[in-house]
Amino acid sequence: QVQLVESGGGLVQPGGSLRLSCVVSRIIFSITDMGWYRQAPGKQRELVAGITHHRETNYLNSVKGRFTISRDDAKSTVYLQMNSLKPEDTAVYYCRVGSTKFWGQGTQVTVSS
Repeated sequence: QVQLVESGGGLVQPGGSLRLSCVVSRIIFSITDMGWYRQAPGKQRELVAGITHHRETNYLNSVKGRFTISRDDAKSTVYLQMNSLKPEDTAVYYCRVGSTKFWGQGTQVTVSS
C-alpha cells in the first residue's frame, strides 16, 4: 500500500513562512506526479499546487508568487514552500499521488496573529 506522510505544519503569523514535506513510500516516486491540496473548515478541498515527474508545475491563482512546489526524487519527497502567508491560507494541507486515491493524513496550517 502506498504511504504518504506529511510534516511541517504549524501556527505562523501573517507574512510568515512554512515548508511542508511529504515523504512517499512503496511507489516509484520518480515517475509519479504529485499534488498539494488544502481544505479549510466548511469549504471543499482544492488543489494548491501540482508537479509532474518532469517537474512541470501549476498553482492555484491565489498562491501564485507565494508558494513553490518542488520535489527530491532521491528522497521520494515533495515540498511546498509557503511564503507571505495570509489568514485565508489556514487549512489542513494534504499531499496526494497524482489523481489517485492515495492521500496523506494531512497537516494543519494556521495563519493568525
